[in-house]
Amino acid sequence: MLLMLLLRIAAALCFLAVALGAFGAHALRSTIESHGMADAWNKAVLYHFMHAIALFVLALYGSANRGAWWLLFAGIFLFSGSLYTMALTSLRWLGAITPLGGLCFLAGWAWLVISPSKL
Repeated sequence: MLLMLLLRIAAALCFLAVALGAFGAHALRSTIESHGMADAWNKAVLYHFMHAIALFVLALYGSANRGAWWLLFAGIFLFSGSLYTMALTSLRWLGAITPLGGLCFLAGWAWLVISPSKL
C-alpha cells in the first residue's frame, strides 16, 4: 500500500514537472521573463523532473531507500518550489530556501551511496 502511494506521488510529480515546464514556456512566459527568472524556472523544472523520476525508481526498491526517497522529495519541494515561487512573485528572499533543497538533494544521493545494498 505504501509502495503504491509513493509511486503515485512520484508519478504526480513527474506530471507536474511536465505541466510546469509547458506552462512556463507558454502561459507564464511573459511573467517569468519580466522577473528575469527564465533560467531559474528552467532549472527548477529540470531538477524537479530528474528527481521525480528518481523517486519513481526508488519507490520500486522497497524500504531500504525510504530515507533517500523523502530527502529527494523535500529537495523538490524546497529547491524547485522556491525557484518556481521566486520566478512568479519576484520575492528574492526565497533564494535563501533554495540551497536547503540542494542540501536535501545531496543528502538523498549520499544516502544511496553509503546505505547498505538491499535490492
